[in-house]
Amino acid sequence: MTLYIRREASKLWRRFCSEITTEIGLLAENWKYLLAGLLCQYFHGLAARGVHYIHRPGPTLQDSGFFVLPELGQDKGFISETVFTCVFLSFFLWTFHPFIVKSKKIYTVLIWCRVLAFLVACQFLRVITFYSTQLPGPNYHCREGSELARLPRPHNVLEVLLLNFPRGVIYGCGDLIFSSHMIFTLVFVRTYQKYGSKRFIKLLGWVIAILQSLLIIASRKHYTVDVVVAWYTVNLVVFFLDKKLPELPDRTTALLPVISKDRTKEESHKLLNGNGVDPADRRPRAQVNGKDSNGGHTDNATNGT
Repeated sequence: MTLYIRREASKLWRRFCSEITTEIGLLAENWKYLLAGLLCQYFHGLAARGVHYIHRPGPTLQDSGFFVLPELGQDKGFISETVFTCVFLSFFLWTFHPFIVKSKKIYTVLIWCRVLAFLVACQFLRVITFYSTQLPGPNYHCREGSELARLPRPHNVLEVLLLNFPRGVIYGCGDLIFSSHMIFTLVFVRTYQKYGSKRFIKLLGWVIAILQSLLIIASRKHYTVDVVVAWYTVNLVVFFLDKKLPELPDRTTALLPVISKDRTKEESHKLLNGNGVDPADRRPRAQVNGKDSNGGHTDNATNGT
């Protein structure tokens, strides 16, 4: 038993080291895209912080979802956050499964480049939307009478740039249309739908996305319109952007996506299609005693003709 564990641990370590080498090469080529995507996450948070300064609390708007779904209450608002945290952590861990699992379909660096592209496009539209029209927040800390509904003028620039993290992120107001939680949830679910391998988890992802939508409305963190707009906007953005982005290489083949820069596009295309040998590079086989290297006779053998 000890020998088996030691052997499997050795295999896992070699697999991990091999994956580290591959991902470092991909990171060296794509770090600019990852850095840009992460910076855009910060700018999105900065924009959400800025709209809080101009938020004006008022009566909660009439909402069909509020009539249909019973209010969970302020003490149960953590339920939707717990579901979202589970979705986020599950997807994050799944993107790193190539480091330990033998059968894999994705590269971690490339999948996060793709996910960040989806998130940035959706968040760009979101910022434009919630700055166009500011609605009175339905959340408890955004209603009239709450000290957090309005932000006083900042005392310095750092107070704005640091986002008052994490309190400023949790208790934000004004960034309503459309739901940021649903952006992340739908992008993660659609990504696993395409690159995941477990049919049950794919189905479970959509069920959780629907449950998350209902919990957000029942928690009064967003109006129903914020969730509805997120559903069709995110799906449309991912659908069209997915067609524009280059497709991820399939790991079921033996070829790595790292192709040297000195190769031409035509050679790279041949390599990816499995036609790596150029016909011009084929050389005649050596002939020995009237036979070629494969053992077959030739017409001009030199054994007494």
